[in-house]
Amino acid sequence: MKERRRFIEEIEAQFRIHSVCALLGPRQVGKTTLAHMYMDLHPEQEVHFFDLEDPQDLGLMENPMLTLSKLSNKLIIIDEIQLRPELFPVLRVLVDKSEKKLRFLILGSASRDLIRQSSETLAGRIGYIELPPFSLSEVHNMDRLWLRGGLPKSYLAKTDLDSYKWRMAYISTFLERDIPSLGFQIPPNQIRRFWLMLAHSHGQIFNGSEIGRSLGVSDHTVRKYLDILIGTFMMRLLSPWFENLSKRQVKSPKVYFRDSGILHALLSIENETTLMSNPRMGSFWEGFALEEIIRFYQVDIGECFFWGTQSGAELDLLIIKDGKRLGFEFKFSDTPKLTKSMQIALNDLNLDHLYVIYPGTRQYSLSDNISVTSLQKLCQKTIPSL
Repeated sequence: MKERRRFIEEIEAQFRIHSVCALLGPRQVGKTTLAHMYMDLHPEQEVHFFDLEDPQDLGLMENPMLTLSKLSNKLIIIDEIQLRPELFPVLRVLVDKSEKKLRFLILGSASRDLIRQSSETLAGRIGYIELPPFSLSEVHNMDRLWLRGGLPKSYLAKTDLDSYKWRMAYISTFLERDIPSLGFQIPPNQIRRFWLMLAHSHGQIFNGSEIGRSLGVSDHTVRKYLDILIGTFMMRLLSPWFENLSKRQVKSPKVYFRDSGILHALLSIENETTLMSNPRMGSFWEGFALEEIIRFYQVDIGECFFWGTQSGAELDLLIIKDGKRLGFEFKFSDTPKLTKSMQIALNDLNLDHLYVIYPGTRQYSLSDNISVTSLQKLCQKTIPSL
């Protein structure tokens, strides 16, 4: 496993610009570990660490202005900031009034969309970094990563069974404690049913009305549930791309699990044998490979899409960045073949290149600007420029 040095460098880059750096990511992804790594690399900096899950530290934040104003010219780390979003206005005042440079590294398990106060009160003072689970650029065992997902304690477990049991406990804690801690009063069994329905819809067009009818709730409630799972880094909603064509195009988004291990645990997939025998293995591979590609190219949500027409032509992933258009198809196959759909996507979307991503090791060309590429070899290269 490579040290997560890139994220340390990103923290340092953010502090060159902003007084507050927010390190966000799912629970148990390693945010606290990364913060300690950053501290160890800067022994000259006096640090004060507050963990808001620690009752004593939480008590100190009952009077945050009094507690924090005494720590001028220090690095202050606040873990699990989503538990006290009312701290953001206090941070703004402290940053603005500090005569000496006061820096805050805040760690959170919810996105900035869920912690709205940060964007409203700290505009111009805060930079954001998303810390994802382990990816293929950091670990070398693709089969293990696909089965267990990239949450460190799941990936590093001694056995597949240990990993599976850890993820099942993680899911229960997430539903029963973490979601309520964000202020959402949703019965755990209800959100679990919804999440399980999403597991069966992984890689497919999101149909909120159908799910709402099954749960007996409104479309609005379904979207609220989905927004919570997106905002806690569990789900990804991939928007459709609309090209100016005469063809009728798919206009609804697709839904994916961001961590393959969580998906597999919800579907009771305990080991590689049960994964490989599952009839939906192709969609499982698509979601895993799609997430790896998005992380590898470091694209934002507004730079990645899927494309499809009512006649059946489609593209699993379209990345538009730096004036380039790259297309990706994900095939769980030993030797992917050229298809008419690939040729249509290449021409209709004016792609610079179309990559067919598969789990093998060979790389070969299917036609001009269409090539088959190994996911593992691609994601362990230096991050390319588009």
